[in-house]
Amino acid sequence: MAERMAAAFVGHGSPMNALERNRYTIAWAELGASIPRPRAVLAISAHWYGGVTAVTAMDTPRVIHDFVGFPEELFAFDYPAPGSPQLAADVADLLAPVDVALDGASWGLDHGTWSVLAQVFPAADVPVVQLSLDATKAFADHVALGAALSPLREEGIFVVASGNVVHNLGLIDWGAAGTGFDWAQRFDDAARDLVLHSPDEAAGLAHHRDFALASGSSPDHFLPFLYFAGLASAGPGTVSTVTEGTIMGSLSMASYRLDG
Repeated sequence: MAERMAAAFVGHGSPMNALERNRYTIAWAELGASIPRPRAVLAISAHWYGGVTAVTAMDTPRVIHDFVGFPEELFAFDYPAPGSPQLAADVADLLAPVDVALDGASWGLDHGTWSVLAQVFPAADVPVVQLSLDATKAFADHVALGAALSPLREEGIFVVASGNVVHNLGLIDWGAAGTGFDWAQRFDDAARDLVLHSPDEAAGLAHHRDFALASGSSPDHFLPFLYFAGLASAGPGTVSTVTEGTIMGSLSMASYRLDG
């Protein structure tokens, strides 16, 4: 039996974090250095959001540059991690009776995954499988799916959910680099309190007075947090903070880890 692996939620922010050294990327690198080498990674990214639950099931997932307006250096960035069709099949089995599509060609690794893993496992030598977010499911269903993934930790699989607890790009204030609006900080604080103490109640954040502002036009960046909350609720282990803070008014860079 492999050592029980940690799990994490990472507030990924800008894809430039794949290239930059800052307090967030330093913390991500320290996270990777602090855990045993995993057999593989299961990534749950805000950027694969649609009407189906699917997992990447190819031997060599492509790197998706799913953004515009960034430097050419970022478009040229590669993260040539292998895939793992076996892990994809295991994930599909764990999530039954949910119908999980095995995606052998259409997706790959989007920047919600590779911009984080470039710092956590910079050698790109750990197999990576990505799980999609089904927009048709209720928030409680996403928490339950996260809990259903818990046995992977016993098999040495590092589950990392990548999004942002607060993500409203329409209200970004470029002049407020290191601070957040009052509503953003309130929601970020409420999410932190729940995931540290009552992760099974995380779906209830949808009823928080600031949720609509925190999620902006779509809950896609919030949903990965629910998968991490599900893992934490399934246990065993303790949640701790990796990074915290709201920036540019309406973006949370909070990250958490589950150990034990």
